[in-house]
Amino acid sequence: QVQLVESGGGLVQAGGSLRLACAASGRTFGTYVMGWFRQAPGKEREFVAGISWSGTNTYYGDSVKGRFAISRTAAKTTVYLQMNSLKPQDTAVYYCGADFNGFSKVATTAGEYEYWGQGTQVTVSS
Repeated sequence: QVQLVESGGGLVQAGGSLRLACAASGRTFGTYVMGWFRQAPGKEREFVAGISWSGTNTYYGDSVKGRFAISRTAAKTTVYLQMNSLKPQDTAVYYCGADFNGFSKVATTAGEYEYWGQGTQVTVSS
């Protein structure tokens, strides 16, 4: 089993920044893609950003391009999501996922990810 724990959420004013972290533990041997998704009340889980095993390939959802940046530590087990220029529409619960079938290709659908964290709330006030 793999455990994912997100941290770093909170309340921020529009235009502000937050950095989320996702730490993986447990049976983390092997290669895996990691991604961030978000889900607002009444909406489907939406792809935000993903990063390949090596960190070379990153991919972003259209709504966050140019504002968010995903990165991965050298040890590969922690992923960060730097969120800048936050907007009220970024308000959601943010989830971290791990795709052990991925290596260089970043999946953008939630069904591709086998493991999920519990989520962290991000609230952006106007």
